[in-house]
Amino acid sequence: MAKGEPKTLLDAHEVVLDRRPTSGANPSAWRAFRLGNARLYKAVADLDRTHHHEALYWAGYEERRAGEISAQPEAEGKPAD
Repeated sequence: MAKGEPKTLLDAHEVVLDRRPTSGANPSAWRAFRLGNARLYKAVADLDRTHHHEALYWAGYEERRAGEISAQPEAEGKPAD
């Protein structure tokens, strides 16, 4: 991947994989990860016009996953991967 901010959907996927929390991370870490991914995919959608709609799909997917984590009680202590 090129240095700096991701400019393509493939670059964004690589960033997401690199910053993925460990499976035992707490739900708030997973929620922050998912929301960060959504922002990243939205930004890439504007740059990688060939994959615009696919990047927007991934942004929505990450937002939904973050919402699922928000709906879970913190006490469960289960990773939200």
